Amino acid sequence: MKIGITCYPTYGGSGIVATELGKELALLGHEVHFISYALPHRLVSFIENIFYHEVEVSNYPLFEHQLYGLSLASKMLEVIEYEQLDIIHVHYAIPHATSAYLAKQILKKNNSDIKIITTLHGTDITLVGLEPSFLPLVKLSIEESDGVTSVSRYLKEKTLTNYHIDSDIEVINNFVDTELYKPICNTKFKNHIAPNGEKILIHTSNFRPVKRVCDTIKILEIVNKEIPTKLVLIGDGPDRSKCERSVKEKGLEKQVIFMGKQDGLEDLLSVGDIFLMPSQSESFGLAALEAMACGLPVISSSVGGLPELIVHNKTGYIAEFGDVERMAKYTLELLRNEKKISSFAKYSRKRAVEQFDKKLIIPQYINYYEKVLEK
Repeated sequence: MKIGITCYPTYGGSGIVATELGKELALLGHEVHFISYALPHRLVSFIENIFYHEVEVSNYPLFEHQLYGLSLASKMLEVIEYEQLDIIHVHYAIPHATSAYLAKQILKKNNSDIKIITTLHGTDITLVGLEPSFLPLVKLSIEESDGVTSVSRYLKEKTLTNYHIDSDIEVINNFVDTELYKPICNTKFKNHIAPNGEKILIHTSNFRPVKRVCDTIKILEIVNKEIPTKLVLIGDGPDRSKCERSVKEKGLEKQVIFMGKQDGLEDLLSVGDIFLMPSQSESFGLAALEAMACGLPVISSSVGGLPELIVHNKTGYIAEFGDVERMAKYTLELLRNEKKISSFAKYSRKRAVEQFDKKLIIPQYINYYEKVLEK
């Protein structure tokens, strides 16, 4: 198959999933064309069968704002016709699905066609897409797609309810490479972070308000009063300055390490004892899955698709959103019980391997492509 993939090329979960999917498809012999405004950050090395097409946005003085959606539709049209693509697979509804729909309408006038598959990832449906100005457009783009997938049952139900859509939505969970993300002994880095044998909590995200990164600092503050603990924060974004101020106000500068954006997360996650995810909204929780594959128990809020991923009292604990005291209590319970935290770590790894490994999920996408092409 010849597959075009459009995603946001940033550190967010939707871009990561789209990029890793494209890489795996290429390794299986399919021809993959990424169409985006920048090279996806996970495309760090050459892979045969992967091609990149940059979307150039016009800076014409008349346009006060850049017209990325239209530029993307134009580039999609160009790549579809020149490369003779079979499928355009767009990740994140806005504006990717809309741009694909526009390209398809132009192709129909040229007596040509293309199959569009839209994968819904979360805030494109639960937040941005619900704005009155966007809702009709998102609804149309989803209904006019030839196939629609979502990363969790929660997101599927949210989409059907919020948009009153009759289309069928296939649930295909996010995945992880468990041969890459696995428990490793990075003793040098661990000793650097915790030279006195402190316990290590880890969180990674894009530091948007919805991720509630400051809650991880509140959890650390409670835990550190009873057990010497460090908190490693990986990522960057709008709330980083707010978090840094919170750390200074609480006098926790020596206990919190801000690492910024990092590649090679598989080398960093394994030094932790527990992964924290106190999000306000989470359609699946890819960062939590990567941590589980590295053998970390996860303590999270009970929102979105997280209860589908985390098994309470087996791979970690789930608490009510915003209940930092409960999350801190769960953290202390695990840190004090070596046998239990070891059991949780093993079960986390086992669940990642047996339920969410890429070898299980990638074939689901391929089967879905074939199903859509046969329509």
